[in-house]
Amino acid sequence: MRDQLRMSGVPDPVVDDAILILSELLSNACRHGRPLGDDFVGDGDVRAAWRVDNRGCLTVEVTDGGGPTRPVPATPSVTAHGGRGLNIITALADDWGVRDDTRGEVTVWVVVHKDVHANTAAHRRDDFATRIAAPPVADLAGLDFADAFDDLG
Repeated sequence: MRDQLRMSGVPDPVVDDAILILSELLSNACRHGRPLGDDFVGDGDVRAAWRVDNRGCLTVEVTDGGGPTRPVPATPSVTAHGGRGLNIITALADDWGVRDDTRGEVTVWVVVHKDVHANTAAHRRDDFATRIAAPPVADLAGLDFADAFDDLG
C-alpha cells in the first residue's frame, strides 16, 4: 500500500496517516463486525480498499458484514483498554462516514485530501495530542489508580 500510494503522488505524511487509519478500521471490523456474507470467499473476511480520485482525495475504506451497533466515536475512560479508534480517525481525517448496502454490508470510509493535508500536516500533528488527549488531571481526582493495578500484582 505504501509504495502504491507514493507512486500515486500521495505525500509521506498522508501515507502514514492512511496506514494508521486502515489499521484502526481493520481492528474495528475484526472486533465489532461480522464476516462478509457468502458472496465473499473466506472465513471471517473483511474487504479493504483505497483510491485517489482526480481531486487528490485519498479515500480508505473497510467493509464488513455489519455489527450489533453503528460505528460512532466513543468517550472511553482513562483506564479503558479501547474505544479510541474512531477518535483517532476523526483527528486525522478530513471526513469519514458509514455506508450500508442492501446485503447488510457496512463500509466505514475515510477521506484525507492529500493537497490540503500536505500543507497542514505539521499543524495537524502538533494539534493531534490536544484533540485526543486524556482529561486534565484535576478531573481524575476521584479515581483510585491503586485499585486499577491490583490485578497486576
